[in-house]
Amino acid sequence: MKTIIEFRRAMPHLLRVLGALLLTWAVLIIVPAPGQAASYPDRPIHIIVPFGPGGGGDIIVRLVGQELSKRLGQPVIVENRTGASGNIGTEAVAHAASDGYTLLMANVAPMAINAAVFRHLPYDPVKDFTAISPLAIFANVLVVPPSLNVRNVAELVALSKTKSGGLNYASAGMGSITNLSAVMFGLATGAKMVQVPYRGGGPAVTALLGAEVDLYFSSLPAALPHVEGGQLVAIGVTSDKRSASAPDIPTLAEAGLADFNAVTWIGLVGPAGVPDEVVTRLNSTLAEILRSPRVTEEMVRVGAEAFYSSAADFAAYIRNENKRWPTIVKQGNIPTQ
Repeated sequence: MKTIIEFRRAMPHLLRVLGALLLTWAVLIIVPAPGQAASYPDRPIHIIVPFGPGGGGDIIVRLVGQELSKRLGQPVIVENRTGASGNIGTEAVAHAASDGYTLLMANVAPMAINAAVFRHLPYDPVKDFTAISPLAIFANVLVVPPSLNVRNVAELVALSKTKSGGLNYASAGMGSITNLSAVMFGLATGAKMVQVPYRGGGPAVTALLGAEVDLYFSSLPAALPHVEGGQLVAIGVTSDKRSASAPDIPTLAEAGLADFNAVTWIGLVGPAGVPDEVVTRLNSTLAEILRSPRVTEEMVRVGAEAFYSSAADFAAYIRNENKRWPTIVKQGNIPTQ
């Protein structure tokens, strides 16, 4: 009898303890673990662009970033961190937290070319990043200021051989696609040219507009408005076919440079170790964006082509690019840094 009375007295306390345990268990089931897609994102996402504002990649990332913000319900902040041919911004993301809140605008130069140009690259373009999705691919275009008075490849090459010291060409940095496009052009034509590096595509275009340099292999998105406005003259695009954005501009292959192909690609990657759930959420959202008519039409308008794949296929693409470009770097005798 005494035992029964003591049990009844203890019953309210036992019920409170049991209730607390059940509540804790329910919370653990309902609340997702940190990093799960169900809770991502719950704060702003930062995208680091490793080149200056105004370049082709910067234009595309800002377009996609606006759409990404609408669909994810969080601000997407684009930040330019320039320097060292894209290495500074790229390294910053390699060392960021692997939570999906700091992403990188991956570009062919820091993610593929620089491994062959820099003796001590401060990151591994394959091992230190998580591929998320490509965004766009676009041709570069050889452009000159009207004051140069050339309209085609033959006239440009002839001028390079008569001008003292050769022609000065802008680049977005040693080892950039703009640099290597010019190297490929020189190898194919024998044109005499001297590189003048700038901190990204935007500053390089500005220098060309001011006739500080003679030519530039610009991304098509960055140059097209100036070509249409008459401030620059387009000699030819570097892709193997004409761009839908500028069908009147011939390819360099049409001008006699057989097999000339040097295109720029950009995409989004995160630091190594981004959770699979976050990668899936971002990749599927970007697929919706890149397939939407408004975005694809806008990309064509500025000179780019939407480029989508799975995260796994994008990782394989980056690995293949790391095999291709070092060969071209060696052929062009690009000095290592």
